[in-house]
Amino acid sequence: MSSSLNHMERRKKIYASYGYDTDKERLAIIEAAQPLSGRILEAGTGKGHFAVTLARLGYRLVSFDLSEEQLQVAGENLASQGVSDRVELRQENGESLSFPDASFDVVFSVNMVHHLENPFRVLRELTRVLKPGGKLVISDFSPEGLAMMAEVHRKEGDEHPVAPAGLDEVESFLKQEGFSVSRSRTRFQITLLAVKE
Repeated sequence: MSSSLNHMERRKKIYASYGYDTDKERLAIIEAAQPLSGRILEAGTGKGHFAVTLARLGYRLVSFDLSEEQLQVAGENLASQGVSDRVELRQENGESLSFPDASFDVVFSVNMVHHLENPFRVLRELTRVLKPGGKLVISDFSPEGLAMMAEVHRKEGDEHPVAPAGLDEVESFLKQEGFSVSRSRTRFQITLLAVKE
């Protein structure tokens, strides 16, 4: 097992010590988005955790990230779970995607918003590539989740930077863009389900 995968296993145990069950949280996001069908895009692959969860449930998807390094780790993660054939990894800039308009039926963004310097530019691109009637599923940490992440990073001698715009601003933006938005939450996650009229 590579050092990246070892690190991810260690992190999972640390999260569990705070009561944060990463597998359960990801399944709750997918449950909030049901029913799921058609072409799926994931924005912000990261280390591939959410892509693995979708692929293990039998879904096929395209997943993009700006970071080549993250995509490499995600590729290892997908391969270790035996689901590489279900996920097409792409290096893309979320502020200017190469996909045509109305390319996807469902777009997921999980724990990405708090990293974005220009979230509304990215959201405009995600809404552009979504088909009419499609679903945009944006999930990010709740205040308790962000506090937990800050503590985990602090114990590792690191910081967990958080951008100023959060899910409240994202929800307002999507409503202004003509989406109907519903909200669900767990202790550590808030999920917005936005439907394009």
